[in-house]
Amino acid sequence: MSERELRIEGVTRTFPGQGRAAPTLALQPTSLSVAPGEFVAILGPSGCGKSTLLRIVAGLDRPSGGSVTLGGLPVTGPGPDRGMVFQSYTLFPWLTVEQNIRYGLRERGLPEAQQRGIAARFIARTGLRGFENHWPRQLSGGMQQRCALARALANDPEILLLDEPFGALDHQTRELMQELLLEIWDDPEAAGGRKTVLFVTHDIDEAVFLASRVLVMSARPGRIKAEVPVPLPYPRDWTVKTTPEFGALKARLMADIREEVRRAADAGA
Repeated sequence: MSERELRIEGVTRTFPGQGRAAPTLALQPTSLSVAPGEFVAILGPSGCGKSTLLRIVAGLDRPSGGSVTLGGLPVTGPGPDRGMVFQSYTLFPWLTVEQNIRYGLRERGLPEAQQRGIAARFIARTGLRGFENHWPRQLSGGMQQRCALARALANDPEILLLDEPFGALDHQTRELMQELLLEIWDDPEAAGGRKTVLFVTHDIDEAVFLASRVLVMSARPGRIKAEVPVPLPYPRDWTVKTTPEFGALKARLMADIREEVRRAADAGA
């Protein structure tokens, strides 16, 4: 497991206005650190800047102020040390399941036999065996996201960045995907141990079920208004959602989020 800490220090983001429109402040100064192997969920109302923050960590966007470092080194663009899974289905439609999973490995110049071995391992781990030669259009939404998750993990990133990856799925499939993600993250036989995970969601149940720590963001312009540890032991399965401890955490976060949703509605966000 990598010992490199992710640090976000005073990060802000302002988007320029179009035409005569005023610039939009999306993120107020935001600071946080994520320890190696930690699973952190970022929870907030729509438009609060949580996805913007994740894109800055991924190197897909640049902050207007502040800095992001990984192990003390500045993040200035995308890199193989960070793997990202989006809410929308982002598989390459002209590549099969196996080819999608191998894409990053091929770009890194790994020998084909090694690519196939790594892809086969994650195809099996994500329940896609038998679909190796299927095109993305032939897969359900849940299967496409399993493939996207396998593609990100196959590159062995230090940090996994997930931007509402299960948001478009039906309830039952979403819960199965949550359990699959935790199984992969908490696998005691995984080489290198647990990945560092930064997970953006607006779903309170999802945040409590997955994370060891939940950060609550305010309505736009976003800032971290609360930090809530989740002391529920791993491994977790669906039964943890029926416990009083889970219910208490959910109620605490619900109160924080409802306040911010009202603020966003009053501001016309």
